[in-house]
Amino acid sequence: MVHVSQHPLVRHKVALLRDVNTAPCDFRNLVGELAQLLFFEATADLELTRITVKTPLAECAADVIWQNVGIVPILRAGLGMAEAMLRVLPKACVWHLGLFRDHSTHQPIAYYNKLPPEPNIDVGYVVDPMLATGGSASAAVAILKNWGLKKIRFIGLIAAPEGVAVMRDEHPDVPIYLAALDSHLDENKYIVPGLGDAGDRQFGT
Repeated sequence: MVHVSQHPLVRHKVALLRDVNTAPCDFRNLVGELAQLLFFEATADLELTRITVKTPLAECAADVIWQNVGIVPILRAGLGMAEAMLRVLPKACVWHLGLFRDHSTHQPIAYYNKLPPEPNIDVGYVVDPMLATGGSASAAVAILKNWGLKKIRFIGLIAAPEGVAVMRDEHPDVPIYLAALDSHLDENKYIVPGLGDAGDRQFGT
């Protein structure tokens, strides 16, 4: 399943995110706000359990999430998304995966992985602003599957059809949540129209 949000707030913030004149501080804020909006949509199927809470007036039945949730940002660009998602679900744990794209081969190279020996979460959300070639996202999902995690979702901001196709071919069981699906990749494997390098624009580098 590929879910491209049509929410007016998402579409409005994507327009601001794309603008070349958006300063890094504003860009970081927009990445976080969009991540939270998409996280709301991607967590709609989390399972609840019934508890009883005491209000100032009386006891009442209430529902809480019982599953252990993990947020898995792909370093470095995924960091801004993960931090914003933690503000929505503070008890989620974060497992960082370091992957970068070789500029000559365009293939993902893993350089950081500190996952524990066995999964300690029920569902994992892989987060990366850009789904371009799909190589890094697919590699991250493969790492989690090899780790033993059964329930995985991907959340990105901007995607190219090529990256979506790779994910659907290699991981058809992983739902994809996006803010926008763009036209194509250019000769350097950048998303067009895109927004440039999400990591550089977040951190002013």
